[in-house]
Amino acid sequence: MERWSAAARGARGEAINRPGGRRASLIREGLINPAVQSVSPALLWRVEDDEWLVLGFEVVDAGRSDFTPASPDLPGVADLVDQLGDLPLPDIARDWPESRWDRFAVDETEAELFRGDALLHTDINPSNLIIGERGRWIVDWSWPTRGARFIDPACLVVQLIAAGHTPEAAEGWAAECRAWADADPTAIDAFAAATRRMHRSRADRHPEASSLEAMAAAAGAWAAHRGVAEAPGQATT
Repeated sequence: MERWSAAARGARGEAINRPGGRRASLIREGLINPAVQSVSPALLWRVEDDEWLVLGFEVVDAGRSDFTPASPDLPGVADLVDQLGDLPLPDIARDWPESRWDRFAVDETEAELFRGDALLHTDINPSNLIIGERGRWIVDWSWPTRGARFIDPACLVVQLIAAGHTPEAAEGWAAECRAWADADPTAIDAFAAATRRMHRSRADRHPEASSLEAMAAAAGAWAAHRGVAEAPGQATT
């Protein structure tokens, strides 16, 4: 892996500076990097002032993975997500409990099923799981959290369905992950239902975004497969 530094400049050579934005998530990504270097490029440098923050990572020769049903990338994708379950929870992440699905759970008892001491990525998608001839990596640790180990494989299921898999086939790939195989099916059911509500809420708030509707449809198909989809017209959170 080549190590390098670069300055961001526009087409006319002007320096690019974007104050604000994802500062909080970049801070988390920098803090978590020492704990995830077994599956992710190393953070090499960090530059910060009052208005901007830049993180410089190791360069890896890889591109986005292909989640479609006939893709040769799928075994590597499943292996990467399985490796996530082996990452130890660093002390810095103990104060980052996963709570984004909580308001879409039926009640606090159900939300408790999403608790745990696993280090989670939670943004499993083709752009963040990159594969090359010399290896594969997980990038964009912009919001790592602490929660139940099955959540990352569950996020993979929805992405695979969105890429064209049947729910059954998508769960078959998730079953390659030990965190999924060891999970309580009741917890997975609750998470599938909460995920359906979450994606439906996002799609309804932004009807112009076809990508959000596609994810809502995928999450709905998964919930229906597990028998936890609400009847048509039933209110959602």
